[in-house]
This record gives sequence, structure tokens and C-alpha cells, in this order.
Amino acid sequence: MTAADRVPPGQALTRKYPVVGEKTSAPQALDLGSWRLAVEGLIDRPFALTYGEILSLPQRLLMADIHCVTGWTQLDMCFTGFPLADLLAARGAHILPAAAFVRFVAWSDRAHDTSLPLDRAMADTWLVHSFAGRPLAPEHGYPLRTVTPSRYFYKSLKWVHRIEFLAEDRLGYWERESSYHNHADPWPGNERYVSGSHTADEIERFRNAKSYLPYRGLKKLLLSADLRGWAPGTRDLGNLYLKDCDLRGARLDRVDLRDANLTRCDLGGASLRGADLRGADLEGASFFEADLTDADLRGAALSATKLIGAKIAGLRWSEDAELLEDQERYLRDGG
Repeated sequence: MTAADRVPPGQALTRKYPVVGEKTSAPQALDLGSWRLAVEGLIDRPFALTYGEILSLPQRLLMADIHCVTGWTQLDMCFTGFPLADLLAARGAHILPAAAFVRFVAWSDRAHDTSLPLDRAMADTWLVHSFAGRPLAPEHGYPLRTVTPSRYFYKSLKWVHRIEFLAEDRLGYWERESSYHNHADPWPGNERYVSGSHTADEIERFRNAKSYLPYRGLKKLLLSADLRGWAPGTRDLGNLYLKDCDLRGARLDRVDLRDANLTRCDLGGASLRGADLRGADLEGASFFEADLTDADLRGAALSATKLIGAKIAGLRWSEDAELLEDQERYLRDGG
């Protein structure tokens, strides 16, 4: 199988390991003196392990292709740890017949969690503490995280501290809050998000709104909406959440989109001359043939953002923006 055959639809290859999702853990995650991994729920012998006990278990290497929902893929990433199945076997714990799902809970400020069907977790989920022979960086999940290579990376949880075996599924953080697809298989190419979240009438009202204050924030997420040619009646668009929306040809000159979320939006041919996108989440967004003249992208999240083909004269951006290699070259070379 060639490298191209290993890249799912809509993904771009990189040798980087971009920081995505939550950037920092809760303080408890880094306090190894009191750190514990609890394994509980529908098993016959619930148990908890210290970090030293985690490291004393037999360790193995996991060589895996990782696919992030934002659009990047890195092949042959090398982690150190052990499969979830090995952990249970090492403790002599057995899953009860009623169990059908596994939930993983993080030490993060927003208590991130994710879930998997039992058979998928037992076949494919690892607990890892190192990457490329070195301990995980804190922003990548140190001291311990899960990795489930067959699913988009949001099903792999940073800072894991509790594993629960359940009879019924519980949607994870990203599925609850951002409408990410619960199955998360990269290969069909359509399991990034659930279907659109608003009716045609609601989208039309959004298009024609005089103020976008009622639409701001994560709880007002607009998903997979057709906003082609949108020309808002106000420049004040900060903190809007417009994930996976079609914004081709939108007229957004000099708008204020600070801290907005335009993850995986298609802004092909859009005009954003002088637009303020500082702090915006633009991961996976496409700006092919868009006009970004004098736009400000400083502090924006740009992993897997597609900028090649955009007009970039006067564009400002941060050196640590996590751009993929070809996109960074395009900006450095001035387009």
C-alpha cells in the first residue's frame, strides 16, 4: 500500500504533530504524586493504578497512522504503552456481560471525555505515555492518553484518568458540544460531523440578521450551513461558531471575526480584505482563491488550514501557528 492509499478522503499529509483540541490539562493531571488511573464500571474487579505502576507494566510500541478531524494525517507515528486489553489482563479483571461501551474521562478543565463500543476499544485502544521515544508533551496528553488509530483523533483522549465500562453509550465532549460524529471512521469521508443543525428558514434568518450577538458562542453552533455569497449587514462577527459551512464567495471585507470558529469551512473565492481573524479557529478551513489581503490571522489556529491559492499580500500570521509544511512555505514565499 502506498502512502497515498493510507490517507483518508479530505486529509493532508504532514510530519508535524499539531496541537489540537484542548491545549492544557487540569492541574491534577500533572501531579504524579497523587495521580491515579481508575478502571471501574461493569468489570468484576475495579482497580486503580499509580503512575509508577503504569510504567512498570509490560510496554510495547504502537506504530500507527493518525488522522485528525481537522484534516491532517501523519503516517507511522510511534507511541509507547500498551493496549487496553493488556491492562485488564495484567490485573486479572474481566468485563461483565452487560458491558457494551467504554468511556474515557480526562483531567481537563472541561472534563473532556469520549466513548467507544466495547469491541472497538478492546481491539484498537492503547494507553500511551511516550511519543517517538520521549514522554508525551503536556499539550499532547502527558502523563497518559489513549490512542485509537482507526478513528478520528478526537476519539483518542488526552490526560486520561478514568476508564468506565458501561451498558449504554454516553456521547463524548466533542460529540455533545460540537456535533462531531459518534462513529468517527475516517475512511467513508463523511463521519466528521452529524448532519446540518438548522433549517433553511433559520439559516436565512442568520444571513439577514442585523446583529449577531444572539448567535455567539459554542451553544449557538451553526453546522454545515449553505452560506455561499453571504454579505453580512454588520462587521461585528466575533465569536461565531460556523463549523463545516459553505462560505464560498462570501463578502467579508474588514469584518471582525476575532475568536470565531470556522473549522473546516470552505471560504473559496471569499473576500476577506482587512478582516480581523485574530484568535479564530481556522483548522481545516479552505481559502483557495480567497482574498486575504491585509487580513490579520495572528493567534489563529491554523493546523490543516488551506491557504495555497489565496491572495496574501500584507497578511499577518503567527510563526507558531501549526501550519502544515506546504502551507507554511506558501506564506513564507509570499504566495
